[in-house]
Amino acid sequence: MRIGIVCPYSWDVPGGVQFHVRDLAEVFLAQGHEVSVLAPADDDAELPPYLVSCGRAVPVRYNGSVARLTFGPVTSARVTRWLEQGDFDIVHLHEPVTPSVSLMALWAAEEPVVATFHTSTVRSRAMHAANPLLRPSLEKIRARIAVSEDAARTVRRHLGGDTYIIPNGVHVDRFAAATPRDEWAGRPGAPTLAFLGRVDEPRKGLDVALRALPAVLDAHPGTRLLVAGPGDAADLLREADPRAVAATVVLGAVSDEDKARLLRSVDAYVAPHLGGESFGIVLVEAMAAGAPVVASDLSAFLAVLDDGRTGATFATGSAPALSATLVGLLADAGRRAELREAGTERARTFDWSRVSEQVMAVYETVLEGAHAELAEQAPRGLWSRLVRSVPGSGTP
Repeated sequence: MRIGIVCPYSWDVPGGVQFHVRDLAEVFLAQGHEVSVLAPADDDAELPPYLVSCGRAVPVRYNGSVARLTFGPVTSARVTRWLEQGDFDIVHLHEPVTPSVSLMALWAAEEPVVATFHTSTVRSRAMHAANPLLRPSLEKIRARIAVSEDAARTVRRHLGGDTYIIPNGVHVDRFAAATPRDEWAGRPGAPTLAFLGRVDEPRKGLDVALRALPAVLDAHPGTRLLVAGPGDAADLLREADPRAVAATVVLGAVSDEDKARLLRSVDAYVAPHLGGESFGIVLVEAMAAGAPVVASDLSAFLAVLDDGRTGATFATGSAPALSATLVGLLADAGRRAELREAGTERARTFDWSRVSEQVMAVYETVLEGAHAELAEQAPRGLWSRLVRSVPGSGTP
């Protein structure tokens, strides 16, 4: 199958959607499909052979974060050229209502379109603003995928219609097989905790973890918090309790390999996020690596953690609740072992081997429907104009 995938966010700036698109493309390539990804990227960036750049992105505030997007006449021309040269059986757009290359590809596509929605917000300004622009093209979206029930609810609220719920994927075995690093591992009386995320993005909740740390140190004096992720933590540390600062190790941005090794090393993974999460991929990564998870009780996180059966949860935004949960968990080796076992089993649900099968099933369903429609329309003279969307038609 010839698959075209569009990522709206800059490829050379790490992010969950970019990683999802990268992994999906590489899984399908390994399965023998032809895949091309269109995404914003700097012209001098080192790009994988399957990626086509649609131009440099600019930063835009979006969903409590900063997204790097591209939009305009140059992007439009590159989208058109990519579609014409790709001659795809199916086009898979990610976040198609964000003002970006995904929306432009939706306007231009003649091929059957599948769209994945990653965002979960009570009120999505992007979806509200884009609705008049998107409405005439909605019929092009043959199937909608949401990465969680929260994301599906957002789609239904703003756009209506049904969605398939297919979660983000993780290469579970890569995390399970990672080698722990001695300097990141805990010791008796000196456990280690991990936080992963952009450290200066408030909704990731690092401030909550820092405020919880003094009470944890009262019960477990040797505790260390290992903080990994891009951004500058200086302002947060300047305002934090000196004891919390002394117990915090800022690692900065880490490679995929080191992320897996970090999660394999620590006694618990802490996810104190405040909101704006539609899934919780890092929770799955932590479970795959065998790290007991302690997470905010966001609905998206509860879904990943099977309503708290595979991880400990606490009241979102409450530093006292987080510290109490951590104190209890670090004192209970048996409970940590239970969470490791349950989390490892749960993570298999999100392995790419399963997730890619679900996405491919959507593709095949869409193409079967498109083929049937074309067969019905053929007597009305539409065959020659539309047949190139049908796989295996043999028509030039």
